[in-house]
Amino acid sequence: MMSNKRIQELELVMEFEKVEQCFKEVSSWIENVGRKRLKETINLDDSLEMLLQAQKQFKEFDLVASEYCKRGQEALKKMNQWEDFSFVDVHSYRVKLKAYEDQLEEFCTQLDEMRHRVCETVRLYEFFDKVRQGICCTEEGVKS
Repeated sequence: MMSNKRIQELELVMEFEKVEQCFKEVSSWIENVGRKRLKETINLDDSLEMLLQAQKQFKEFDLVASEYCKRGQEALKKMNQWEDFSFVDVHSYRVKLKAYEDQLEEFCTQLDEMRHRVCETVRLYEFFDKVRQGICCTEEGVKS
């Protein structure tokens, strides 16, 4: 039994090392690219034209960011089997896994919030642009 337990531990450690490489790539991208791009997107421009351009750029970033989130989530799914084991020897790996999971969850949440914010801001600006055009047309009609 002890031998089987130890073999299972080693298999999990080997699996973790494979998955950890994926986590490191995702984590590095989040820290070096993802968070910076999200911060750049915070200041949305004041004109509809500039906002639409920012939305287009964000959509391109969002595609890449979503792919990294997906890769990270798939790697986490592979490690769900760790929950079934209560080995003391794998505690340090669980701590690393939890840190990766927290970082990924936080970034994906921020990405979702920014996606919603950009979309709602564009809709608001489009609405105000239509209202402004309607007022201009009404003013022109009154002047005639």
